[in-house]
Amino acid sequence: MEFTAQMIAGLIGGTVVGDPEAKVNNFAKIEEGKPGCISFLANDKYEQYIYGTESSIVLVNDNFEPKQEIKTTLIKVPNAREAVANLLQIYESMKPKREGISDVAFIHPSAKIGEKCYIGPFVAIAEGVEIGEGCVLHPHVTIGRNAKVGANTEIYSNAVIYHDCQVGNRCVLHAGCVIGADGFGFEPTEEGYKKIPQIGIAIIEDDVEIGANACVDRATMGATIVRRGVKIDNLVQVAHNVEVGSHTVMSAQVGIAGSTKIGEWCMFGGQVGIAGHAMIANRVMAGAQAGIPNSIKKEGAAVQGTPAIEGRNFWKSSAIVKNLPEMWADVNQMKKEIRMLKEQLAEKQ
Repeated sequence: MEFTAQMIAGLIGGTVVGDPEAKVNNFAKIEEGKPGCISFLANDKYEQYIYGTESSIVLVNDNFEPKQEIKTTLIKVPNAREAVANLLQIYESMKPKREGISDVAFIHPSAKIGEKCYIGPFVAIAEGVEIGEGCVLHPHVTIGRNAKVGANTEIYSNAVIYHDCQVGNRCVLHAGCVIGADGFGFEPTEEGYKKIPQIGIAIIEDDVEIGANACVDRATMGATIVRRGVKIDNLVQVAHNVEVGSHTVMSAQVGIAGSTKIGEWCMFGGQVGIAGHAMIANRVMAGAQAGIPNSIKKEGAAVQGTPAIEGRNFWKSSAIVKNLPEMWADVNQMKKEIRMLKEQLAEKQ
C-alpha cells in the first residue's frame, strides 16, 4: 500500500516541504534510505545523512533548517520521533489479523474462546480458561486452568500463563515469557529447604507489554500485580507479591525482589536490582546497574550506582575513583614526609 507525502502529513499533522505527491510504501533508517521509503531525523548526530539519503520522504522537527540542498521531500512535525511512532502504529494496525483455530491446537471443552481469535498449532488451553475476542495465540502457547486473557491480546510462541492468573486487554506477551510461576519461597530447616506453597496469582492489567523470557511470579498469597501501561523488556524478573505501578518501564535484566512496591511512571535501566520489601516512589529513575537496597521515598529521584545514590553525586564520585591510584600515591608520599618531619623534630628536642 502506497501513501503520498500529503496523505502522511494529514495523518500526523505535518507540513510538506517538497513534492506533496512523493510516494512511499516502506520504512528505512535515514542512513539506509531507498526510493519508496520514509525515514526520520530526530537526532542532530544523524543530520549528515539527510543530505545524501535516497528515502523519498523524511520526517523532521519543525525547527530543522537544512545547511545544504536536500533532494528528498520533508514533512515537518513538532516531534519527529513521536510522529514516526504514530505512523508505525498505523502501519501495524493496517496489517490483516489472522483468525481461526489450528486443527492441532488443544482446547479443553470447558474453555471459552472469544470471536475473531487466532489459535496456532500446538497451543494448549486448559479447563476453565477464558480468552477474549480478537486474541492472537502463536504456536506452542500454554494457558493453565482457569486463567483469563482479555480482548485483543497477543501471546507469542512458548509463552506460558499459569493456572488462575489474569492478563488484561491489548497486552503483548513475547516468546518464552512466564506469568505466574511459583515465587521463590523456601524455609530453611535442619534437613534442607522446605518449599512454601505459592497459592496466590499474578495479574497483568491492560496495555502491558512483557518481553521475551521475562518472568512475573505468582504471589505467596494474594497477587503480584503489573498495573496498566507497564512496559517490561526481555529477561526481567518480577518476584512474588511485587506491585509495579502504571506506566513504569524496565530495561533488560532488571530484577525486583519479593513484596517490593514500585510507583507509577518509573524508569529502570538495564540490570537495575531492587531489594525485597522496598517502596519506590512515583517517577523514580534508576540508571543501568543501579543496586537499590532500601526504599526511595522522594518522588522523581534519579539514582545510580551500587548502593544507589543520587545521580549527580554518583558521577562526581566516579570521576574521583579513577584518580584513586594517584591520590593513594600522594597520600603515601605525604605520610613519609610527615614521618620524616616528626623524626627531625624529635632529634632537635
